Order: sequence, then structure tokens, then C-alpha cells
Amino acid sequence: MVYAGVLVGMGGPRRMVYMHEIRDWSQRQPGCHPFYIHQSHFLKDGFWNLHCECRLENPPVLRPEERVTEPVFYQLLDKFWMAAQLPLAGILYFLGGWAWVVWGICVRVVLSLTGHWLVGYFAHNHGEMTWRVNGASVQGYNVKGLGLLTMGESWHNNHHAFPESAKLGLEEGQHDPGWWLLVMLKKFGLVTDLKLPHDLPARPELERVNEQHGELSLSCFSPCLGENQTQAAELKCPKLF
Repeated sequence: MVYAGVLVGMGGPRRMVYMHEIRDWSQRQPGCHPFYIHQSHFLKDGFWNLHCECRLENPPVLRPEERVTEPVFYQLLDKFWMAAQLPLAGILYFLGGWAWVVWGICVRVVLSLTGHWLVGYFAHNHGEMTWRVNGASVQGYNVKGLGLLTMGESWHNNHHAFPESAKLGLEEGQHDPGWWLLVMLKKFGLVTDLKLPHDLPARPELERVNEQHGELSLSCFSPCLGENQTQAAELKCPKLF
């Protein structure tokens, strides 16, 4: 399953864990670089997140668990995560030639990474809000109609409210295929210790939004970030010319 995750094209196990943790940590701060909260222009945010890396001057110390760092196979995936596509590329070439390789590797990776960014962008700018995290630099939104396509990731307001919950679709009609898959894997003993919102400690900064107000715009709850509020960071982007 970990190998299948690496095939998405974001990086090895350790890198993927770090990318998620540093983004979530940044979003929980009062001030955050716009790279991590998708608050730039649509095209600019896409270029940043798909082609650049944000390096904070004073980043937090994030230590992945030993079960992520110690297995030799995971270490190899961390080091050679790009080469992890080669076995699949060989199978696709054997089955259908270069056309299958192009569609099964190149096009698939581009669509996967672009789709991952798009979901993140819209889930931090548009949709419905059930929960508000006071003091956070950005709020998440639940984007209707994308639950099945995104394996439940579009219920991002729920994720911001209960980040350790394995289930993201918490309300009626919020389809969550990711949760369905976890439940099935648990029956086979492949997944343990699944947590739900009621298993998590109370968060004093979390409050439920009054439903009578309906959809709320991001500007209601996202503070303006001035230079003095945003942690200094350096963006590493590729040279275009």
C-alpha cells in the first residue's frame, strides 16, 4: 500500500508525511506563508505548489515515527522514489508499448499531482463551513460533489476540525470512500487504531459555526497576513529561462 502511495509521484514515505505535517502545522499558526494556505492568485498558487518548495527560516522539528523511518524498504523508497515508477513502466510497456507508459506513468502522475493541488486550493477557498478553528491562519471548507472523486478529502473543513480522525465525511450525505476502504482493511487486520472525532481530546479553539448563516466566505475568519505576521520563508522555484 505504501508503494502504491509513492507511485502517485509526490515523494517517498518520509517526504509525504513531512509535506502533510508541515502544511498542517503552518495552517494552525496565527500567521502563515501563503504557500501553505493557498491564499495567492489561482495561477500563482498553482505554480508555487506544483513547481516550488517553501523553506522556512525557523521550521518546526518534525520527527516521523520509527515505523516510517526504520524499515529498509521505506528508506529505499525515500531515496529512489522517482525510480519506483520503473517496475510499473516495464509492465505497462510489456502490455501495451510506449502509449501505455505515457498514459500510465507520465499523464497519470501529472493528473494526480495537479488534482491534489486543485482539491487543496478549493478546499481552502470555497465551500461550506461547519467548524471554525479560532486562531488558525486559514479555515478549511467542505466542497460538495467531490467526496467520491477525492476519497473524502474534499470534506476538508471536517479535517481541519478533527485532524486525527480517520473519517472525513462526518455529516449525512458526505460520502467518504477513504473511510470505507479503511473499514474494509481493518476487517482483514491490515489497519488498526482507527480514530473518530469522539475519540479525540477536546479542542478549546474549535467552535461549531451557526448553521443558519449558511456558507461563509474565507475573509470572515482568515486574518490578513502582513510581513510582521508571516514567518520568513524562501521559495525555491525552477528557472524558467
